[in-house]
Parts: sequence; C-alpha cells; structure tokens
Amino acid sequence: MSQNDVEFIGMIQTHKVSETHAAQGPAIDRDYVRAFAQAHEQAGFDRILVPHHSTSPDATLTVAYAASVTERIHFMLAHRPGFVSPTLAARQFASLDQFSGGRLAVHYISGGSDDEQKRDGDWLDHDQRYARTDEYLDVLRKVWTADKPFDHQGAHYRFQNAFSDVKPVQTLNGKPHVPVYFGGASEAAIPVAGKHADVYALWGESLEQARELTSRVRAEAAKHGRQVRFSVSFRPILAETEEKAWARAEAILAETKRLRVVQGFGRGGPQQSEGAKRLLAAVDKGPRVDKRLWTAIAQEIGGRSNSTALVGTPEQVADALLDYYDLGVTTFLIRGFDPLEDATDYGRELIPRTRELVAQRIASQRKAA
Repeated sequence: MSQNDVEFIGMIQTHKVSETHAAQGPAIDRDYVRAFAQAHEQAGFDRILVPHHSTSPDATLTVAYAASVTERIHFMLAHRPGFVSPTLAARQFASLDQFSGGRLAVHYISGGSDDEQKRDGDWLDHDQRYARTDEYLDVLRKVWTADKPFDHQGAHYRFQNAFSDVKPVQTLNGKPHVPVYFGGASEAAIPVAGKHADVYALWGESLEQARELTSRVRAEAAKHGRQVRFSVSFRPILAETEEKAWARAEAILAETKRLRVVQGFGRGGPQQSEGAKRLLAAVDKGPRVDKRLWTAIAQEIGGRSNSTALVGTPEQVADALLDYYDLGVTTFLIRGFDPLEDATDYGRELIPRTRELVAQRIASQRKAA
C-alpha cells in the first residue's frame, strides 16, 4: 500500500471472549476461528491480528489455520522475540508467508510485563528486551535476504553458517522482508521503532498524545533515512443514533464491571507498559476526550490492551478516524466488545464510510497541490 492508503486490521481469537464475554469451553474452537476469519474477509478488512499471550494457543498455528480457510485477507502475527531463535523464527515466518501466498506480517512485542515474560522463562528486564528485539530483527532481515551462509555474534545471539533455504514470498517479490509492525512507547522502544518498523502501532490515545508520539517516531526514523506508517487501535461502539451508541457504551461498561466482580478482579492497576500508562493519562482527562474517544473501559481494566473506544454513529466514528488520518495515521486496528458480530457490523458502514472520507481527502489534497 502507498503512504496515503488506509488499511483496516481486525483481530481474531481462538474462542469467543472479551471484557463483556467470559471465556467458555475449550481454548480452541475451530468453527469459531473459521467463522471469525471469514467474517473479517467478507467485511472488507485488509488484515487480521492474531494476538499472543503467555497462556494462549500458539498464534503461528492459528494464523496458519485461518489462512487455510480464507483466500484474500492478510494476517498480522503477534510475536514475542526471545523464546525461539531468530534464525528459526525467520524460517517459520518465511514458510508461513509461502503457504499463505504472501499474506503475512509480524507485530513484534518486546513485552510490557515482567510477570508475563517470566511465565515463558524470560528474565530480562524491560529495556534489555528492546535491545534484544533490535538484534533479533537485524538477524531476521539478514536470514531473509542473505544469498549465502553467514556468521553472527552479538549481545544476545551467536550463529555460525546461518542460512535459510526458504525465503518469504514478499522478499522474492522485491520487498526486503515480511512487513514489520512494532509497538512500544518507552525511551528504550522508540529507537528500535525508528530503525525497524514499517508500521508503528499506538493504542487508542487522544489526538494530542498521538501527535506527540508519532512526531517522536518520525524523528527517530529520519535518522536512518526511513519513513514509518502509523496504526492506532480502537474499540468502536456503533449505533444508529448517537444517544443509542452512548447507551450501548454504558451497558458495556456495566457488564465489564459485573464480570470482573464475578471473576474476582478488582479495578486493574497500571502495568510496566508505557502504552498502558499513556492510556491512563488519557483517562485522567475524563471519560470523554476529543470528539468521541471514550476511556471508561481503559480506566476499569488499568489500561491493559487496546481498550479505548470511539462512540457514535458510523458517520460520526468515521469522521473521528479521519482526524487521526490527518495526523498521518493510515492503519486502524478496530475490534469490538461483541467480537464476531461487531466485525461484521464494521463492514456494513464504518469501513466503507472511512475509506470514502479518506479518498475525498486525498482528492482534495491533490487538487490543492
């Protein structure tokens, strides 16, 4: 895609679960995954994120299955560097890109919680994890592009005669690597983002926060002669009128609170993640920020995950997304509190209306030029 095109990313999980839906049944429901992936394809999404958690089913295999039951939609695999060798990960991702027909991107997550990382045996601290990710991405890129075996000796990895017979479809088609999506807003993360990210991902911050953070990443990327695209994540809450949309939002908050009590959770506290802290900074501005940004769920769960919403009619939410587009955001990761049903709903009006607004904006900019 070009620097100005707009991209929509959804998210699928291996069974139905959200802040308002308690997980039930086995961890993997193949029928649900198939229906979920196909719903995104039919709704006009460009790509689907498959998330990673230290207790969840393997995201790589989930992508492989979802790719096998879809035809056009692309995928974004959430991946934590450090648990497999980058030489092995490079071959896995290249193989998955081949089997999916060049539909893979990878979102690299260095980890915002020491406790989460330790579940899989990782004892590096926050800043050390980002230093490892930097080296990890250097190795991946070299494995994908090297035409002969190479040696590597760094702070975290050492290899002799590393090589891969399989290259990503996208590398063979002239791109340097499988697209790199990257998140992390800390001082340790921003230099890594500037060096490696094709797309830098923010959670659903205020316009002021997004302007500040994207400016920092752009400046860092410029040191490497690079340009970076930007992604922002929201949980759109739609209805046919604004009043009904806010009523739905309040019902979602009430059910979230009820379920957290049933599950024995208190109000969530902040994580080490700088992204979580930034969401809670948005919370400090009140439950409603800018035109339609709603922060109440983020406050309730302590800023864990992308938990801020845009609330309104499809027209109103599309208009709010355009404000972020005007800041340079060209990717929107949107997922609902009723995960499968909302994905279908977004495809009816929100996605096409936003694409139309962006096309109009591009046309007016070209005419002005």
